[in-house]
Amino acid sequence: MIELVLTAASANRVRFGISPLDETMGAMQTLLGRRGHPSHLPWLREAAAKLPHLPIGDFTKVMGARHYITDFLGPPPSGPETTAAAQLAEIRRTPPDQVARELSKVDADLSGLPEDPAEARDLLAGQMEIAWTELVEPHWPRMRRFLVADIEERSRRLAAGGIALVLEDIHPRVRLVDDVLVIEMKERNRVDLDRRGLLLIPGVFAWPSVGVIAMEPWQPSLLYPARGVAELWSDPERPSGALAGVLGRTKAALLTTLNEPASTTELARRLSFSAPTVSQHLTAMRAAGLLDTRRRGREVRYLRTELGDALLRA
Repeated sequence: MIELVLTAASANRVRFGISPLDETMGAMQTLLGRRGHPSHLPWLREAAAKLPHLPIGDFTKVMGARHYITDFLGPPPSGPETTAAAQLAEIRRTPPDQVARELSKVDADLSGLPEDPAEARDLLAGQMEIAWTELVEPHWPRMRRFLVADIEERSRRLAAGGIALVLEDIHPRVRLVDDVLVIEMKERNRVDLDRRGLLLIPGVFAWPSVGVIAMEPWQPSLLYPARGVAELWSDPERPSGALAGVLGRTKAALLTTLNEPASTTELARRLSFSAPTVSQHLTAMRAAGLLDTRRRGREVRYLRTELGDALLRA
């Protein structure tokens, strides 16, 4: 197991980040059968057709490793969001000795890589850029919406209950024991986070895995599956024009989407609206008798009333 010791200083330095290149690595591992949620099938069909035509053989071999795929290929974002271009530039600045150390731990046949670690680094960065551009970037706006929704929800939890509330359902193999974050993995390591803090990175391709970066020189990070990934490739049902004319586009879309109970965060993610906007419209429709609420744990979920169903059928 890996144990990350949270001091008072590090517990106050928990933040979130979105990483395009971690999604690229997750996408490749999903494509290679190393991980993957059943809902990714629409993307898998498209990506599998493209893969044989992409000149990314060396990068593919690294991503096919069973235990370790390097840390330098997924530099943790320095802020809430970063771009693939910024991360690729950071990869190309990785010191050659760091590259050599990490590549030596990859359990895959990398004999085709240049012996010079700087050349190997730049070759892998170039192939990773191709993988990002061809396999992930076309779908990035959709993926990013899910990542942002996850971060918004967990940020609210962080403000309401601290790191314990954030971590309580983040992954079955992650738990907080007193001041130690325990991650069940084959690797054994105990790291004092001290003042470095902890970066939480959601991923749409992360399931069923959880990833940890804890060693210098990298920012300690936990990579975990984003919420609601089962809905990533589904398109919301469109409301009728007549209903939108009566209620307005946003309320009509919300009423139509609520075929089953859902939270504000889930609805915001599905429909690409902001959470405050969704909350405002849900409150108004509940006051009008079109919706009711049910509580599931700490989460409030909305559902249509008989009046809401009748309006939808009209």
